Amino acid sequence: MGGDALGYIPGRDLDEVVQTVTAVRPAVAVIDSVQTIRDPCSDALPGGASQVRACTDALVGMAKEQGVTVILVGHVTKDGDVAGPRTLEHAVDTVLSFEGDPRSGLRVLAAGKNRFGPEGEVAWFEMTGAGLVEREGGPGSGEADGEPGAATGVVLAGRRALAVDVQALVVPAEGPPRRYVSGLDGRRLNIVAAVADQAARLNLGHAEVYGTSSGGYRQDDPGLDLAIAVALASSASGRAARTRSAFVGELSLTGAVRAVPGMEQRASAAVSAGATALVVPPSGVPDALFERVSVIPVRHVRDAVTWALGAG
Repeated sequence: MGGDALGYIPGRDLDEVVQTVTAVRPAVAVIDSVQTIRDPCSDALPGGASQVRACTDALVGMAKEQGVTVILVGHVTKDGDVAGPRTLEHAVDTVLSFEGDPRSGLRVLAAGKNRFGPEGEVAWFEMTGAGLVEREGGPGSGEADGEPGAATGVVLAGRRALAVDVQALVVPAEGPPRRYVSGLDGRRLNIVAAVADQAARLNLGHAEVYGTSSGGYRQDDPGLDLAIAVALASSASGRAARTRSAFVGELSLTGAVRAVPGMEQRASAAVSAGATALVVPPSGVPDALFERVSVIPVRHVRDAVTWALGAG
């Protein structure tokens, strides 16, 4: 798209924006940001609850009347939530967040609200010299191949499944053992660590445990439990998990591997990420999985660790 296809409205008065969009009828109108747009009929300051409500209602009405796609850019808090009143979230059809770790080059576009589809839909991108490029296989970076303490899991995000590399580091503690988590649910990791410790006798109670996931996006899918357990066992034993393998399953407190939804989507994502073997619970495995990837059914986390590390 050439520069002549882009237009710019320097003002921030609501009436001027509505009149220009109505006259030009562009395919897409981007308002950056909605907190700076002001309604001349209101005495409230821009960014206030009444101003945001009035401006948003007017822009949404204009979008529906003129058939123009309107993207409202909103301020966010330090926690990543939409700043200000919830009016903005209630009025729009979809709330999209664009985030990620700028040091890794990976970005994620996530749908927090969607009136016309499932929530939690996620698309991964990588910032390259040529711009943003979508990564179909997800944020799996290949670190799970050949390195102790790494395993590949597959998470479900809306209708999509994405391969994610999980890294764990288990080291002896010289004092009170610490646990640090980035990109994973800390409470979930503690539970998985306790289950894996009991099942495989990893002696994690006297070790410092660190866990992270690739991509900088928080993962809370229970289907990642098995990959976390394998990564912990791999780091504790110093043995790398089998190459080009992926792990999917939720762990119970007894160590049993439970089925999770979306197995066919997860298998497709694992294949796209380069996996040739998929370790899954035996219950509910679709026949189509056996045609896409080598399926290794396991009933207990101990079986998965034994297969992945080649040791009892």
